[in-house]
Amino acid sequence: MEMITSAQNSKVKNANKLKKKRDRDKTGQALIEGYHLIEEAYQSTVKIKQLFVVDVERLDEELMTYAEEVFEINLKVAESLSGTVTPQGFFAVIEKPVPETTQAKQVLLVDCIQDPGNLGTLIRTADAAGLDLIVLEKGTADPYQDKVLRASQGSVFHIPIITQELSEFIDHFEGNVYGTALENALPYQQIPSQDNFALLLGNEGEGVNADLLNKTTQNLTIPIYGKAESLNVAIAGSIVMYHLKG
Repeated sequence: MEMITSAQNSKVKNANKLKKKRDRDKTGQALIEGYHLIEEAYQSTVKIKQLFVVDVERLDEELMTYAEEVFEINLKVAESLSGTVTPQGFFAVIEKPVPETTQAKQVLLVDCIQDPGNLGTLIRTADAAGLDLIVLEKGTADPYQDKVLRASQGSVFHIPIITQELSEFIDHFEGNVYGTALENALPYQQIPSQDNFALLLGNEGEGVNADLLNKTTQNLTIPIYGKAESLNVAIAGSIVMYHLKG
């Protein structure tokens, strides 16, 4: 097994490039960090191109065999690859999965949510709630950004995620589409759970694009009983997702 001791090594430099969305899009690859995330990728049969590991003895033998290439690295290289202050010592370059999107009946639509923690939490909740698909409007945070991956806890590998114009998706979706808005909206509790639905969530500051709200079956609101001005979008989305699931 090759030992890499310099952050200037070409393989390390190429892995580091994947921290930029432009390079992830160009190569179809992503850099992930942490044993848990790598294990989730492996269990989801995501192709692992390269593994970079500080402590090889802690690596599962099946996982080591599954990866196309495995490299031992020192702490200095780990620090250069890491997106955190204290690196976990496990990194992988993966091929981003190509999602299967046909016949999705329960869908989360995301309109330009930009906080990675919010997007990661929503991906995790959609996975936990058993939704079929997540559709992102262009301008939404990248699901393969480091902070989104961490917040999703590996759910990014469990549920198909695509980027598409939401107006186009809504036009062809055979089911009810519910937006989240304050105007012309019903309290979410008045809507029954159902087998076929799409839930549309919007940007933290701006909310959902008005043109998209005009395409919905019904817009929903969550009552505020205390003094808070509003709910965080990830919390609001989680409440309504589970309600629609029944």
